[in-house]
Amino acid sequence: MIRPDIEKENDMSRYWQGIDGTVRDRCWIFCCPPNTDFGTVQQRSVMTAVESAFYLDVPNVIMVQASSGEAQYGRFGSPFEQYALALRPMKRVSWAIVGSGGFTTPEETREVMDLAKRTPNITSIMLDDFFTSKAEGDRAHMTVDELQAVRQEIESGDKNMDLLVTYYYTRFFPLPLEDYLELIDVVTLWGSTADLPNLEQTIAQVEKQMPGKRVMLGLYMFDFGNKAPVPVDLMEHQCETGLNWLKQGRIEGLIFLGNTVADLDFPSVEFSRQWIAEVGDQKI
Repeated sequence: MIRPDIEKENDMSRYWQGIDGTVRDRCWIFCCPPNTDFGTVQQRSVMTAVESAFYLDVPNVIMVQASSGEAQYGRFGSPFEQYALALRPMKRVSWAIVGSGGFTTPEETREVMDLAKRTPNITSIMLDDFFTSKAEGDRAHMTVDELQAVRQEIESGDKNMDLLVTYYYTRFFPLPLEDYLELIDVVTLWGSTADLPNLEQTIAQVEKQMPGKRVMLGLYMFDFGNKAPVPVDLMEHQCETGLNWLKQGRIEGLIFLGNTVADLDFPSVEFSRQWIAEVGDQKI
């Protein structure tokens, strides 16, 4: 049995509590069940959410369920509380009720919402692949009224939780999504590798179309469209751009995607790991 005093000394949350106001404090890992990107990456990955946070030295994670197609390679199985236990040392956890590919069920939504209420470090609810890219009809995987009900449940609880959404900026900018976005606290921005040279235009457009909206920048370490790691020069560009925006107050976080490619020894991942080590202690 571990003595209580030793257990406290080994509690990584004590370390994370000391990094408030730094770049590292604003970094997140986007985490899916291990190996669920095998269909695209074609390499086995065994890294869990906690292992990826430890490897990249990042205190915050986003937990996202696999899509129906990805489920053949892995899935977060109920009860989710067992995964949450392993995440106790993390500073902040966001948990998705809409997962990869828009996967969602009433049963998983209920379980996540109840888990979030009783788990101190779950600070937000994530909606990944929430929008359908349709201008009419089913524009999202919930109706506005259903999202409003989620919003009301979050606000009625004892905890102050945020509602996050995935936003593919080149795909969604022309779409009428204002009624949904009014209910969202934080927009997480994602684009293809081809979009990276135009990041400044992207943030300017976000600030024009969503004035005052809280924003986080998503950073792919693997180009899923081209099925190859993001080139190191573009990895550096998006990291340094995100760092500048953090310091300017234009965004409030960086999200590295993700655990399913972090143990494959890609140069983009190793660059990200070293970059976080170099800039992580800088004050924001």
